[in-house]
Amino acid sequence: MSDQGPVIEDELQPITEQLREEIIAWIADDPDPDTATELLKYLDENNLFELNRAFQGFLQFGTAGLRGRLGPGPSQMNRAVVARVAAGIALYMRDRKLNSIVIGRDARYGSEDFANDSAEIFAGMGFDVYLLPRPLPTPVLAFTLKELNLDVGIMVTASHNPASDNGYKVYLGKTVDQIKYNGSQIISPSDLEISAEIAKIKSVRELTRLQNFKIVDESIIRRYIHKTASLVKKPGEIKVVYTAMHGVGSETLQSVFRAAGFAQPILVDSQNQPDPDFPTVQFPNPEEPGAMDLAINAGRDWDADIVLANDPDADRCAVAIKDDGGWRILRGDEIGFILGRYLAENFPPTPGNKRVFANSIVSSSLLARIAESYGIDFKETLTGFKWLAKVDQLTFGYEEALGYAVAPDCVNDKDGISTALLLTDLASHLKARGEGISTYLDEIWNRYGFYGTSQISIRLKDLTVIDKVLDFFLTTPPLELAGFSIESIENLAKPRGDLPATEGIRIFLASQGVESSAIKVRLIIRPSGTEPKIKCYLEVVAEKSQAKRILEDLGSEITSLLEKILR
Repeated sequence: MSDQGPVIEDELQPITEQLREEIIAWIADDPDPDTATELLKYLDENNLFELNRAFQGFLQFGTAGLRGRLGPGPSQMNRAVVARVAAGIALYMRDRKLNSIVIGRDARYGSEDFANDSAEIFAGMGFDVYLLPRPLPTPVLAFTLKELNLDVGIMVTASHNPASDNGYKVYLGKTVDQIKYNGSQIISPSDLEISAEIAKIKSVRELTRLQNFKIVDESIIRRYIHKTASLVKKPGEIKVVYTAMHGVGSETLQSVFRAAGFAQPILVDSQNQPDPDFPTVQFPNPEEPGAMDLAINAGRDWDADIVLANDPDADRCAVAIKDDGGWRILRGDEIGFILGRYLAENFPPTPGNKRVFANSIVSSSLLARIAESYGIDFKETLTGFKWLAKVDQLTFGYEEALGYAVAPDCVNDKDGISTALLLTDLASHLKARGEGISTYLDEIWNRYGFYGTSQISIRLKDLTVIDKVLDFFLTTPPLELAGFSIESIENLAKPRGDLPATEGIRIFLASQGVESSAIKVRLIIRPSGTEPKIKCYLEVVAEKSQAKRILEDLGSEITSLLEKILR
């Protein structure tokens, strides 16, 4: 049920004289002759589609930073936009007496130019600037920010987005705006304040650029490798297949495995090296149908014990396991349950140091029960790791979109490398006693009950139609869904409790019969913060076969309803 639904065409606006002058001024100030020439061509051809796409306002920060399609103009990712963003962040830093910054990048189109431009601009404005030496995983950037005790971190990446996109993640290392960042991504009001500073930049050609920035020493990267490897105390025998999904994770993951004492993973050769075209997958996201097919085929061919996948910037981790004679990709929530139990049992608190687990509102509610059963505090946050990373004394946090923080004191963000290592560690111990991860998961179900989750994702061209969906449920909701009555609807823009406001709705459904009184159904609908999608998250707590049937029926009905609303 992924990426389905109607295609909404953008309404093309005519080019007014005011917009024409804006376009000409942007072309004159563009530091990149390629995007300047591209815009000039669109203007000469009166190409309304491309000009409207390029001039829909300046890119804004979303769930995971600034992210957009590569292309000319203020609405897309290009050197002119990045230069303005860098200069705006520099003004923000200067006002708050933040003096140092580290910049990293993935291997996407434009990433090297965006990182170098940023380093030159920050250096030109007098800051102490560090640049990672080559394309490296996002967790390495987050680690370096904390390890060098710097003020700001920037990662040039679009993570798991299509090849046409790139992005810009911003981290803060200190307490700013009375928010204890501790090396995590920015939230409001910092993002709004940075956006206000960006708006003050009138010309990027007038910015001073210097090249007196420093290249981060390899010893820092080795520290990340060895600190991550130290999570494993007694490595066992295990056969692992690994794919980097055409991203930057392979070199670092192999180094971590070697340092931890595990055998080197079997690599999916066709996806092992960074390739900005992502030629073997439609979307380089392990969640997408078919993205892990090559890795699973390799797992089958090599009779592997476990198959692991990182997304292109290696901050997410997916896993496929042997189950009922075949291979099955675990859901993000299932990985969260597994890691939660494993960390609760094997990483006890030190004296005077309490443990705290957390997950996002769209993730399953089971982690809260696991935490409670081990005497661990639990917190629920908004979607996005920028919120999870703010939880005080966080021990383990996850979101269902394959993001996990298993060592927040090392990387205060999701980390697909350390997650892959801990899953391998667990699988090796289970193998030693003749079991697998499927058995471990069944033990969780047997103790706490079956928590089934699924997701509906509909790709859009016009994001304004999301308001139609939310308004429908808030003003004229259906009486029932898949045989369940609507018990309550919470507008997350006006949340109950201590959650900050966010766009979306949370719906609880009530079963209609004594025999099904133990069934619990939850539904959350919200816009994606990283892609032009509307997402719907379903959770059913019931007997396993019953829960799967309800999820299928509810998913089908919700999909049809959403498509009807979006027409």
